Formats: sequence, structure tokens, C-alpha cells
Amino acid sequence: MSDLDLQVLDGRFAAAKEASRALGRATTSTKDAALEQVSRLLRERAAEIVAANAGDLDAGREQGLSTGLLDRLTLDERRIGAIADAVLEVIGLDDPVGESVSGRSLPNGVRIDQVRVPLGVVGAIYEARPNVTIDIAVLALKSGNAVVLRGGSAAERTNAVLVQLLRDALEAAGLPGEAVQTVDDFGRAGANHLMQAREFVDVLIPRGSAGLIRAVVEQAKVPVIETGAGVVHMYLDESAREDWSVELVHNAKVQRPSVCNALETLLVHRGAAERLLPPVLERLEAAGVTVHADETVRAMRPDLAPVTEEDWATEHMSLEISVGVVDSLDDALAHIRRYSTKHTESIVTNDLANAERFLDEVDAAAVMVNASTRFTDGAEFGFGAEVGISTQKLHARGPMGLPQLTSTKWLVRGAGHVRG
Repeated sequence: MSDLDLQVLDGRFAAAKEASRALGRATTSTKDAALEQVSRLLRERAAEIVAANAGDLDAGREQGLSTGLLDRLTLDERRIGAIADAVLEVIGLDDPVGESVSGRSLPNGVRIDQVRVPLGVVGAIYEARPNVTIDIAVLALKSGNAVVLRGGSAAERTNAVLVQLLRDALEAAGLPGEAVQTVDDFGRAGANHLMQAREFVDVLIPRGSAGLIRAVVEQAKVPVIETGAGVVHMYLDESAREDWSVELVHNAKVQRPSVCNALETLLVHRGAAERLLPPVLERLEAAGVTVHADETVRAMRPDLAPVTEEDWATEHMSLEISVGVVDSLDDALAHIRRYSTKHTESIVTNDLANAERFLDEVDAAAVMVNASTRFTDGAEFGFGAEVGISTQKLHARGPMGLPQLTSTKWLVRGAGHVRG
């Protein structure tokens, strides 16, 4: 990268840093006005967004993008409308900035209060997900943060339109458009420089494949909030109801197979296999799902493809699933410990003790009983949208909404107090 390119990028980062100060001081009503403009412009410019997206999709097909990535990349008028609706939902959420986390008066009369403050400048690196451009920017702006975005070459045309839309919305509300920046036009070199920009960027959030997330975690000098790939499991206990099992597995796998909370591995208790597997597999196969099965399942269905060690560890992001039979809850827990990416895990059971043990012992950002894994989502959790689903244990875990885009500071008020 040339010195001129570095100067341009640093200029953008510095502009975001300066804009973040204005965002941090903005009132809730001003920030909400900007979000109203975002929602309005999404609807008004839907045709322009779809046209840009069509160019990205054509290029993606020529480059051989997978079906799952093409689905993530696609924006049509229905999806744009849903994004616009989600922006309005964020307006209805409480502004976390200035919220008191804790406070008390010390015996000497000094008052201390811990309050929420914006992180500052939030960097985001993600792949083929133009909806994330809006999700991250809107949550960042509502929580008083500027953003620097790297949305990947696959969505470059779509993201260029969306970034301009966001900047127009901010300026219409009297806020600096420089609060939204992109490095997409600098490709990977822009992403690499973003990862090193400690002087300007306060936190970096990668969202995408396991390879992308690993690369950011390993290469970044900016502090990283790690989101994770989703090798997601569902375990059908011996007592699981057949009707629930069929519906939950189908929903978790089929509703939108390209997303990180979609089901990838199904485990079934041996005592329930003959009862549950036929209807569950029938429903999956009717939806076009390819089943990779272990030896016990293939003894019942020899026509199924054998599961491999690689399959157990794979986030398919497509209509494929790995299926195995286990002898006990202990074995299910052991399998999950070995292959889980600590995203979302679910059990289907009528045994209260097993349900509580599963909730207690499984180490994941979201652990569920008798519910589809598709519920691990910021919108479903009432956050309006999400920046990502954190699979780490520091600062934030699970779907990241407004509070997770803030830090805290301590306010100390005295009256001439000195320490004795």
C-alpha cells in the first residue's frame, strides 16, 4: 500500500474519531431522528439497492460463491423492508448512554457512580452480508459510536450504496456523515490497516467464516470482540416428544440454512432412535436436506451418506446435516464439548432433570430447552438487530445489542476530599 493510500485511510479513521465525539454527545432524540431517516431512505432507495445488489450477485455467481453465501448476499425488496422495520425497532429501545450501572456514597461523603459511555469508534469486518452494514451502523449510532466498515468484495456495490445512505441520513439529522466510514475500496489492504489502527479504532468486531474470524483475532492490534462460527447441535433426549422433535429440527435446519444459528448436527438418544429418526429424517429430506449419518443411523437407512470427522466439525451453511446416535446424555454432552463452537446448543426433552443439567453443563453463548436454535438472534431477543453473536467470555457474550456497544466510566464527585 502506498503512502498516499495510508494517508487516505488514516484520514478516514481520524474523521470517524472526530465524528464519534459528536455522536457521544448527541441526544437520544437526535440519534433517533437519524435512524428514522435511515429507515425512510431504505424504502425510498430500495430499487437502487436492489440494482447494486444484482451486480454483486452476478459477480458472485461468476466467482463460484456457494449457495449459502449467495443467500446471505441477497437483498430484495422484502428483505430491505424487514431491515427498515428493524431500524424502527431500534428507535424504540432504551438509549444505554448515560445509564447508571451502579453508584453509592462513601462514608467520607464522596459520591461515585458508574455510567455507560460509547466505545468510540467501532470497526467491523464481515463477508457477503450487506444487511450487516445497516445492523452494525444503526446499533453503533444509537449507542453513540462511529463505525469503520469492511464489508468484503462480494458486497462492494451494495455496501457503497448503503454507506452513502447512512451518511445522508446522519447529515439530514444534523449529525456528521463522517461517523460512517468504509475501507472497501482498498480491499484486503484496507482491512489489514483497519486491524492495526489502534490510534483511531477502539474495538474491532469480525463477523463471518471461522477463517475470517481467526485471521482477525490473530492479526489485529486493535482489541477484538470475537464472534464465532456456528457448529450448532440439537440433542433429542429419550423422552423427547415426536411432534416437537420433527418441527424443531426442521425449523432449526431449514428455515434459513446459511446463517450461524442454523442446526448443523443432530444427536439422538439410542432409546429414541427408532421412534424419532424416521419422521425427523422424512421431514428433512422432503425439504431437500442431505443427511450425513453415523453407522447406527445407516443401519436403519443404508442409503444415507456416511458422516466423517470433518462433517462433525463443519458449519455447512447449506441444506446438509450430520446425524448421530448416542447412548446417553453424558455422551451427547461429550460430543458437544468436542465439536461445539460455543454458539448455540439445544436439547429436546420431557425430563426436567436432563433439561436443567443440559442448561448447566453446556458451555455456549446460548443454551436452549425445547426451542429452535434459530432464536439466537438480536431481533428475536428484543434487541432490534445485532452487531454479531459473541462466543467469547469477556465484555459481551451472545447476541450483541446496544449495551454491548458501550463501556463504562466512573464519575467521582467530592467536596475538597483528600485521601488520608
